[in-house]
Amino acid sequence: MAEPGLIADPACAAQTPADAAAQAEAEADAGFMAQALALAQEAALLGEVPVGALVVGADGAVLGRGFNRTIIDHDPTAHAEVVALRAAAAQLRNYRLPGLTLYVTLEPCVMCIGAMLHARLARIVYGAHDPKTGACGSVLDVGAVAQLNHHTSITGGVLAEPCGELLRDFFRQRRQKVSRESRA
Repeated sequence: MAEPGLIADPACAAQTPADAAAQAEAEADAGFMAQALALAQEAALLGEVPVGALVVGADGAVLGRGFNRTIIDHDPTAHAEVVALRAAAAQLRNYRLPGLTLYVTLEPCVMCIGAMLHARLARIVYGAHDPKTGACGSVLDVGAVAQLNHHTSITGGVLAEPCGELLRDFFRQRRQKVSRESRA
C-alpha cells in the first residue's frame, strides 16, 4: 500500500513535465474539438456540409466561431475556418492572429490553409482527414512547403471518428434523399 501523498503507479511517477504538458494539451484539444463538432452539427441542420471551427487564444478564450455557410451565404469562401478567422480578426481588430489556434472538424482545404498561414496562426488542429481535398497531408501538404514565409504547427486526427462519422452520416442521408427523389 502506498503512503499517503505518494503515487502508487510507477508509470505515473515516471511522467515528466513535458508528458504532463502534452497530456494537458491533448485534453484541451479534445474539448475544443467537441465545441467545433457542435458547430458542425448546426451546419448539418441547415443543410450545409457539417464542418465547424473555433479560433482560440493562448488563454483558452474562444475568439471566433464558424461553421460552413457556403450554401446559405451563396459564398464559395464561407468555409467554417474562414468564418471563424473572420470573427476572430474582427474581435481582435487585426488581420494577423499570432499565438492563436484554429480547431476544425475536417482537414483544411488549400484555400483555408492558405488563409490560416496568412493569419499567422500558431497552431491548426483538425479532426477527420480529408482524402479528397485535404491540404495538411492527405492530398497536399501546404504547411510543409519550405519556401512559404510562415509555418504553423499542425495536429490532425483529434476526435477523428466522431468528426468523420458526422460527415459520413450527412452524405449518406443526402444520397438516400437523392435516390428517393429520383424514384419518385
